[in-house]
Amino acid sequence: MKDTLVIEGGHRLQGQVTISGAKNAGLVLMAASIMADGETILDNVPVINDVEVMVCILNDIGVKTEWREDGSLSICPPQGGVQNHTSYELAKLLRASNLFLGAMLGRQGEATISLPGGCDIGTRPMDLHIKGLQALGAELELEHGYIYGRVKKANGARVYLDFPSVGATENIMMMAAKTPGQSIIENAAKEPEIVDLANFLNFMGAKVRGAGTDIIRIEGVEELKPGRYAIIPDRIEAGTYMIAAAISRGEILVQNVIPTHLHPVIAKLQEAGATVRETDQG
Repeated sequence: MKDTLVIEGGHRLQGQVTISGAKNAGLVLMAASIMADGETILDNVPVINDVEVMVCILNDIGVKTEWREDGSLSICPPQGGVQNHTSYELAKLLRASNLFLGAMLGRQGEATISLPGGCDIGTRPMDLHIKGLQALGAELELEHGYIYGRVKKANGARVYLDFPSVGATENIMMMAAKTPGQSIIENAAKEPEIVDLANFLNFMGAKVRGAGTDIIRIEGVEELKPGRYAIIPDRIEAGTYMIAAAISRGEILVQNVIPTHLHPVIAKLQEAGATVRETDQG
């Protein structure tokens, strides 16, 4: 039996709310963290089930994780590389587990990834991921519910995505970040989470340009270094609260947002007659 939410309407929403970190940005940054030797600390990590599953996957492949007193998450992969095999029992719980494919291939040239689960929004095959990673030199085989990958000789390449898949763009970006030569992703996804991944990779020493446009250029580097980085706020969560306030004729202060990520929502709310004001505090 599924859980039931009972909502009693007719009440104006008032007050203030602080928006948590973006789940879809946090998950890919957690995967990308294994590409650097040493401790990475992520701030603004949302404490939700998907993140906890991702933590379990990290632990399962040999990565030490710790929730710190200030709410940040410490991620420290072992010297010499992680275990290159993700658990089926964990991967089936989370679609984003497939992001370890690009991260592992980029870090150590070998990966065995269980086909992922997670929310079932239509059919989302891995063909675009496989096509892009193969272009960079990965040898990939799909067998018995697993993707087996290894890299004998990797080189930068031009990849055209038939569809601007967020996950495929992310996997290709991660492998390309440590692949010799220049890689170009055409018809790339442009979501804020893509920009955040590019910023995170650049923060670690990668050379990624063009994120947020449909053409991303990556110049491969030999080493990525760890550090401390804050995940972007969740625009979906922020937009949900804004819409709820508008339809209940309430008034709320939504804190920890990036207004440019919310311009489409703001525009529609204003078209509907709602008043939306941006402050200098974000």
